[in-house]
Amino acid sequence: MRFHIITLFPESFTSYTEASIVARAIKEKKISIAYYNPRDFVTGKHKKVWPDGNISRIVDDRPFGGGPGMVMRAEPVLKACDKALAVIAKKKGKAKIIFFSPSGKSFNTIYAKQTAKKYTDIILICGRYEGVDARVAKILKADHVSIGDYVLTGGELPAMIVLDCLARQIPGVLGKFESLEEERVSSSEIYTRPEILEYKGKKYKTPKVLLSGDHKKIEEWKQSKN
Repeated sequence: MRFHIITLFPESFTSYTEASIVARAIKEKKISIAYYNPRDFVTGKHKKVWPDGNISRIVDDRPFGGGPGMVMRAEPVLKACDKALAVIAKKKGKAKIIFFSPSGKSFNTIYAKQTAKKYTDIILICGRYEGVDARVAKILKADHVSIGDYVLTGGELPAMIVLDCLARQIPGVLGKFESLEEERVSSSEIYTRPEILEYKGKKYKTPKVLLSGDHKKIEEWKQSKN
């Protein structure tokens, strides 16, 4: 699976994508990640070269109708998406575009599984400021997706969450099929050695059923904790 991330801050992904399972998946070419910065697609009056050589690429503007903050302009975001779509078309992939919104459909494992089965390429649009001009999602026919009932300062964290969950669905990314928690009986309580943990003068024991060797009772206990 190929991930195409539209973001003003591609460097914010580095510490996450260069560690652990995601880094290994990239190294083994099970997934790939490409970044498209809308600033690179700013043209015309919104691009200004200053006397000292610095270049301003303005990607935001005031919202129509008033209101606080600024809004990401449609044009540079659409051009960034067009670039990603051109890459996908060249590789004859099938793309899904995800637009993050607190009012979107809830992202969950079922959504991740269905998406991983149907698409080779995922475009993730990371908004900033007060959001992205709504016409972007309409033009691209993007899925409005929410990762929770709260508001963040940008779409980068939601993009990492979606990337992580989708990557897990790809065969070989995790060491074993059983590593997918959703494919086995798990619980909200798990324990490891030592059997009895001593901490600040108190003893904390592992539930006896987990030490019994009775797999039926263990599975029943796990189900009771879900």
